[in-house]
Amino acid sequence: MYAPAHFSAGDAEVRELLAGCDAADLVTSTPQGLIATFLPILFDPSVGEHGAILAHVARNNDQWREPAAGESLFIVHGPDAYVSPSWYPSKREHGRAVPTWNYLTAHVYGRLVVHDDPAWVESMVRRLTERHEDGRAEPWSVDDALPAYIAGQLRAIVGLELVISRVEAKAKMSQNRPEADRAGVVEGYLAEGNTTMAEAVRDA
Repeated sequence: MYAPAHFSAGDAEVRELLAGCDAADLVTSTPQGLIATFLPILFDPSVGEHGAILAHVARNNDQWREPAAGESLFIVHGPDAYVSPSWYPSKREHGRAVPTWNYLTAHVYGRLVVHDDPAWVESMVRRLTERHEDGRAEPWSVDDALPAYIAGQLRAIVGLELVISRVEAKAKMSQNRPEADRAGVVEGYLAEGNTTMAEAVRDA
């Protein structure tokens, strides 16, 4: 990943991104070429030195059957949005401004472990479900479904665990612009109702 020093993301920022991410792109290299699948994920910081990303795929998805050549990769996406040059006070001063894009992303590399084990898969699915049902007025539980039905659904998926070896992350949030321009970007995002990006630029 191309990540100039002024756009580098710190360890705490990366951990927060991984813990808060709901889905990511799994990319593996196989003898047939690259394969990619967008998957719901969980970050488990207790695995190994750097943690692990847990997921599952449909059994009919051949990606889990293809042996990965070397490392596998999850591409994790944080908030992102367009930046208009009209938000920069400096644009009105000298006109030297062009559009750009602000974003937070991480490339998470590691060894991909396949878990074709119903107990492991069920545990991961329960954790994933509890994460997304937490806080709902009437949260759904795996136990709300018939056991035979759940057993059949679990047989149709396979668990995946990326044991993280390294992370390359980039937080491009207008850090390369003068302070007045950064303030203009924050105001621009707020005017569009994008408080997430406004806060990200303000905090960068």
